[in-house]
Amino acid sequence: MEVTSTGLVQAVTETDYDRKSELKAVDDSQAGVKGLLDAGVTKIPKIFVNGHNQLRSDQGRIVGQVTHLCMNWGFFQVICHGILVSVMDGMIDGVRRFHEQDIEVRKQYYSHDLNARRFLYCSNFDLFEAPMANWRDTMSCFMAPHPPDPEELPAVCNYVIDIMFEYTRQAMRLGCGLSELLSEALGLNPNHLKEVGCALSSILSDNYYPACPESDLTLGASSHTDSAFMTILLQDQIGGLQVLHQNQWVDFIYKPEVVDNSYLYHIVLMDILHIGGDNRIDPLAVAIHDPHYVGETER
Repeated sequence: MEVTSTGLVQAVTETDYDRKSELKAVDDSQAGVKGLLDAGVTKIPKIFVNGHNQLRSDQGRIVGQVTHLCMNWGFFQVICHGILVSVMDGMIDGVRRFHEQDIEVRKQYYSHDLNARRFLYCSNFDLFEAPMANWRDTMSCFMAPHPPDPEELPAVCNYVIDIMFEYTRQAMRLGCGLSELLSEALGLNPNHLKEVGCALSSILSDNYYPACPESDLTLGASSHTDSAFMTILLQDQIGGLQVLHQNQWVDFIYKPEVVDNSYLYHIVLMDILHIGGDNRIDPLAVAIHDPHYVGETER
């Protein structure tokens, strides 16, 4: 057994490794990892070694799962995504506040021209083109790469402006991480999709689905495929989302987890990619079949 000159840790051979002793030596030193550095240690104790092969194995497993989901569904759910519950709650509350304020205030922002202003509100952006209208109202805001001036946003958004920007920052961080996995799923360099601009822009599209007096006659969102490269969907607790899989509409059952007495919202990735057998990218159809629903998307 080889003892280091510092006396803080013991480096042992593979056949003579005593993990318990090494743990105790590090703990007894009461110097932490900073103490190891200060003592001049150039090789970290084995207790800190994660195992490069294991990390590669985990990464490969995750990429394999993403590849399978994209090829077969083009749609999946993410937990432990790093977006704070308080931020998600604030976004959902902000959507309700905007749509439930006085109509005269909302009218100031009503428009169908997505190129005319950075923040707008309308009922069905394709109202005059679609064969049927959907029972929903939407407010949209271009957040990246050129964020709006806070003065362009409605007064009702003042309290949630910081959350809007923070949610965008966290959601785009999630999107960048996912774009790396998707690049690998396509057999490309991990940074490829980011380098070609797939994670550059972001639009917040906040959909509001009030209770409908004849909900059996209409939809909150008819069958559609988003035009964006990736949609990150934040649901409230009502649900109603369906995804088309093998020519069958499949219910997405919303089941938030409870962590420390708080709901941990799952982030749903829809229309992210549908990778065909030859690594082509195909669209995916989704719909909201229960119009009493409030959602928020980031693209």
